[in-house]
Amino acid sequence: MPRILIVDDDPEIRATMASLLRRQQIPSAQAASLEDTRRALQTETYDLLLLDVNLPDGSGLSLLPELKTLPDPPEVIILTGKGDPEGAELAIEGGVWDYLVKPASIKDINLSINRALKYKEQRDRAKPRTLDLSGMIGTSQAMRECFEIIAQAAVSDANVLITGETGVGKELAARIIHANSARAHCPFVVVDCAAMTDTLMESTLFGHRKGAFTGALADREGLVRQAHTGVLFLDELGELPLAMQKSLLRVLQERRFRPLGENREQESNFRLIAATNQNLDELITAGMFRRDLYFRVKTIKLPLPPLRQRPEDIKALATHFIQQLCVDSGVKTKVFGSDFFATLADYDWPGNVRELGNVMERAFVASGAEKFLYAMHLPKDLRIKVTRTRLATGKPAVRDDDPEFPVEAPPAGELPSLKAFKSASERRYLEQLIRHTGGDIQRMLAISELSRSHFYALLKKYELEI
Repeated sequence: MPRILIVDDDPEIRATMASLLRRQQIPSAQAASLEDTRRALQTETYDLLLLDVNLPDGSGLSLLPELKTLPDPPEVIILTGKGDPEGAELAIEGGVWDYLVKPASIKDINLSINRALKYKEQRDRAKPRTLDLSGMIGTSQAMRECFEIIAQAAVSDANVLITGETGVGKELAARIIHANSARAHCPFVVVDCAAMTDTLMESTLFGHRKGAFTGALADREGLVRQAHTGVLFLDELGELPLAMQKSLLRVLQERRFRPLGENREQESNFRLIAATNQNLDELITAGMFRRDLYFRVKTIKLPLPPLRQRPEDIKALATHFIQQLCVDSGVKTKVFGSDFFATLADYDWPGNVRELGNVMERAFVASGAEKFLYAMHLPKDLRIKVTRTRLATGKPAVRDDDPEFPVEAPPAGELPSLKAFKSASERRYLEQLIRHTGGDIQRMLAISELSRSHFYALLKKYELEI
């Protein structure tokens, strides 16, 4: 039986909604504020929230990010007394099912509730798809949202547009979508649109016949044809010349093209995944990108967040890079000093994950045969920038030199106290458990054999999120 939480500061509205639900034999509970709602969500699981926006202790919209972090998040219908276009936009971006303005008709409210509950039931019945996210690390809310989009893209054959700053991992995301799709065993063909001149672009994409132009000494198969049955990955799509944009649009519509010097058209059954670090809306306004092509390529849009917007993932990423370097170099797993991660956390990472990987390699090399990694092993330019930031903000530097030992390979020789080692190991275990299960609370409880209360107490102790 579904269960609904009615959140409104007006007791008459709550009573009316509760009466409406009783007539449909749907159990409900009530909350008059954000605080009441949070308490209710801690003790009970709900399928749907009827949520007011203007509550005594804040905006109901502020709950939307918190709801996404729940193990089984409810659907949300906004029921507000005053329609606000910006609020509606925020609500839809936050994933609400519907946005209704009071006084809404009983028919509209009933219809929205029934549709939302039916969708929730179908979603719960659907078997979750296990993704192979090899190399893509993150437990932050921002990355969990990306993984949801990747899962949708993996079971589809639609065009995908991946956006994000340089170094966030756009090609990696494209390869993960491909690896989890029905085309996984077919070609993945990369085209760097920024690396080719206008004159070479057409020949590179569509191929040519011998003698088609000066220098065409032999037939050449284009990358579009090479991507047949697989994926054509257009990196830096914003750099594609306007003339080629028109040609690409036709190929996307018909999956047919003509090599240079060829009279007959060829076919290619490929899937398009494109990536760009540019704002295509601004390029369209400037007349540098075709609007019709933009709508064609962004059937599924995957915006990857910069590293500075997911600082909780920095430690896991850095650990992954160092562990991989240790394996590749055949050395024992290195041990981190607590000042190491504190320094990483105070850097803004303009080069994102790519820069972090480079910095970890430089730190690994600087540490040589030493088994400990400290902030002093990090590049000097990074340490200088972090120090300047700390001095400007008045933030003290970390002085705790106790090393953090990895679970996989506790070093021989000098050992910390049992309490310190147990604490570090416990935290690392929880981090790996979250990554391994993708944040699935039931699986984590089953694997760890912890009670729900003990598990949440440990998450709070180590300031971890799921």
